[in-house]
Amino acid sequence: MRMTSSIVYAVESDLEAAEFVDVLVRSTLSERRPVADRDRIVRMLRNASLVLTARAAEGLLVGVSRAITDYSYCTYLSDLAVDAAYQRQGIGRELIRRTHEAAGLETSLVLLSAPNAETYYPHVGMQQHESCWVTARQR
Repeated sequence: MRMTSSIVYAVESDLEAAEFVDVLVRSTLSERRPVADRDRIVRMLRNASLVLTARAAEGLLVGVSRAITDYSYCTYLSDLAVDAAYQRQGIGRELIRRTHEAAGLETSLVLLSAPNAETYYPHVGMQQHESCWVTARQR
């Protein structure tokens, strides 16, 4: 665990579902996540390869990164959420950096952007890829 400013970053493989949902709501990412389905949220956390957190000095969860990786070639950054009150402080950028570092810098870091965040990712050094293909979830 290292501290950047007054934010403490850590790998938290045992993050509680309620705390995860709370930061998703405060970041607005909850609009695109199944936050009302607790069992699914629990499975999302349990089956992630990496869960990194950003906490304010008093312990409040203000950011989270949830990723799936093989630690050798590819890392999919499935969730990146920062509490709206804590945005524009470099927390998202630091969570991305630490996620990539923890997964291995030899991996490609890939994510699908939320519509309102499309302009954010070039700002933090990511490049848009034009050939992403998706099969939609069935539920």
